[in-house]
Amino acid sequence: MKNKRLRIFAFGGNEVAPVGLKDPQTGKAVNPDIALQWQRTKKTCEFVSDIIKNNPNDIYILTHGNGPQVGNVLLRAEYSRHILPSLPLDVCGADTQGAMGYMIGQLLMNELRIRGINKIVAETVNQVVVDEDDPDFKNPSKFIGPSYSKEEALRRKEQNGWDVKLYKKDEGGTEIWRRVVPSPIPKRIVEIDVIEKNIEADIVPICVGGGGIPVVEVRLCENGVAKANYGIEYNAQEGVKTLKGVEAVIDKDLASALLGKTLLERAKARGEEMEVYLTIFTGEDGAKLNYQKPNQVDLRKVSLKELEDIYSSTPCPFPPGSMGPKIKAIIEFMKGGGSAAHITKTELFTQTMEGKAGTTVVR
Repeated sequence: MKNKRLRIFAFGGNEVAPVGLKDPQTGKAVNPDIALQWQRTKKTCEFVSDIIKNNPNDIYILTHGNGPQVGNVLLRAEYSRHILPSLPLDVCGADTQGAMGYMIGQLLMNELRIRGINKIVAETVNQVVVDEDDPDFKNPSKFIGPSYSKEEALRRKEQNGWDVKLYKKDEGGTEIWRRVVPSPIPKRIVEIDVIEKNIEADIVPICVGGGGIPVVEVRLCENGVAKANYGIEYNAQEGVKTLKGVEAVIDKDLASALLGKTLLERAKARGEEMEVYLTIFTGEDGAKLNYQKPNQVDLRKVSLKELEDIYSSTPCPFPPGSMGPKIKAIIEFMKGGGSAAHITKTELFTQTMEGKAGTTVVR
């Protein structure tokens, strides 16, 4: 990886299953079926394949969100709870990592091959360590699952005990509400060695899907027993770290920033030079000030210092649970040594590189 340029492409869950779809006859929200998800993923992979073909000397890593998909898994569990046990969020995250990695990997390999590029695309199911005392466990902020009207969201809150919040307004000004769950800050990627081995083998890794499976280090009791979930215990010595899953969903942008910083740190420790770029693909043409207001302003090119000043202003102009974590992730990534970062749509990548679309953050 010496003297190489590495690009991390972070896809939102809507790059596989778009949110906000409505039935044209009833006006009710539509939850995309598997066929729609495959078709949407194929379109995303077409854009990515063109990028790889046009920039063959770069190294690529793909990450993805899983908010809509985890929401669907939870809905299935709720509808079948009279015959099947419920599923914890960490298991839901593992399920969706595998399913989405399969879809993205297969379709991207197909698109690359018809362009004459014989690359393997491989999914790695990753665990990511978080802090058990993270404040988001008490004030959930991560949106998951399909969209609801305010009335339906509040009804589900009362009936199912959900935490729900306003997601955004559609083009007509109608409020879109969604379920929220804890989203602790990622601290360490457990399988980072596997990701690096894939890169060294010229394999395109799909990793930290959905931000990774959230796990915490099991605390050692006084009697030397480490108690995990479901009655599992380990007789461990001091300093031996064991893991257990927690009910949460990690923000994939923060996990992608951590991935970039970690790869840079490890390369530096080996005496290697590396440029790392982070591109966050989303449903918006970049970050905006005064979002959805008459005085909305597109942020096209900003320095890290300028972005930090905007982000730290009161009130913060970037909504939590949507654009806010993306901006925070980019700030963390750039402070960790990233060369540049972008927020854009997949179809606008080339225009973003030319400064004509999206948001570009530089030093």
